[in-house]
Amino acid sequence: MDAAVVTELRGQRIVRVLRAAFAVYGLIALLWIPLRNAGSADFSTADYLSYFTIESNILAVVVLLIGAVRDPQSRRWQLFRGATTLYMVITGIVYAVLLANVDVMLQDAWINTALHRLLPLVLLLDWVLAPSRVRISDAQSLGWLIFPAVYGGYSLIRGPIVDWYPYPFLDPRDQGYLQLAVTAVVLLLAMALMALAVNAVGRLGARRRYGEDR
Repeated sequence: MDAAVVTELRGQRIVRVLRAAFAVYGLIALLWIPLRNAGSADFSTADYLSYFTIESNILAVVVLLIGAVRDPQSRRWQLFRGATTLYMVITGIVYAVLLANVDVMLQDAWINTALHRLLPLVLLLDWVLAPSRVRISDAQSLGWLIFPAVYGGYSLIRGPIVDWYPYPFLDPRDQGYLQLAVTAVVLLLAMALMALAVNAVGRLGARRRYGEDR
């Protein structure tokens, strides 16, 4: 067998092993708090699952697990994978900029690091170093913003019902709906730039690895 092919296969095996390892790590981090607090009157599973951080990390674990077991190359899967990478990048950046000193139910330092810092970096590196062979257009990458938009709507509808909001910038009780709307527009524009950037670095990674004109 050609040496280049052997090297490629070895590299693919290493990527799959790392994906599996980080998927297990992420799953443990996600389950640790709800399992530890099961039955506690002060803990709400519904609230826990209503954090964008938790939802994006659940998707990340799914992407890593499936990538480790099957590594699909279909357009639909690569779009899902790219979207999940974006959501993890959003999670990492928004936490660093807006939420580093806010209680978001992740008091354990190692869980906070795993879900807000390490796994976002892992997903981005995986997207760049093991890139999609499918070319994703800028318009398709902007379509990834549907989920954050739906999440924002869900949070604003659920908030008054349960008298709880996952993040201060989504809470209209102190800032009012006008300020919230301004913040939402700014965040949406920032996320659009992040989506284009995630797609762009994925293309660069594909060009570097596959030598294709993308």
